[in-house]
Amino acid sequence: MSVALVGAAVVGASVLSVSPAAALSWKCSESSKTIDDAGYTGPWGDNWDFTVKNCVARSGSYVYAKAKVSWDAPPWYSGTDLSETFDSAGFRLYLKHADAGADTVLLKKDFGIRSKLAAMDGSGNGSWTSSTIKKKVGGKSAYADGALRLNWDEDGKDVIHYGFKASRSV
Repeated sequence: MSVALVGAAVVGASVLSVSPAAALSWKCSESSKTIDDAGYTGPWGDNWDFTVKNCVARSGSYVYAKAKVSWDAPPWYSGTDLSETFDSAGFRLYLKHADAGADTVLLKKDFGIRSKLAAMDGSGNGSWTSSTIKKKVGGKSAYADGALRLNWDEDGKDVIHYGFKASRSV
């Protein structure tokens, strides 16, 4: 086998090993919110700064979505399991189609993220990226949207839905 042919075989193998989602051209929108720990009324600062980046991509008749959530919490939350902060903490990722009136949800996936939030560094910072979801949509356009779904411990309320900026349509 010639060196050129061996090189071509190696190059071909590495191209085949790349996942389809990694090769996509992603369109993303990012937005931020400061969210108060609704269950804490003590003297220490308790606001969490969240940034969410919702991303969408298209390949043929399939549309893909993923999101990255980053946070900056007060450092005193670091090193705890957050069970006394959140009864539950999640992120809901959507693939939606813009319609006249209410947009159509094509696909949604919920992710539990309390343990991800607890994995912050000593300064209270961290991030997590969702897995990629996909849906066959044919010629329809679609966009990615996402929301934090936080149930603060001892606030007397259930899950609160915090929406963030959606991506543009592809």
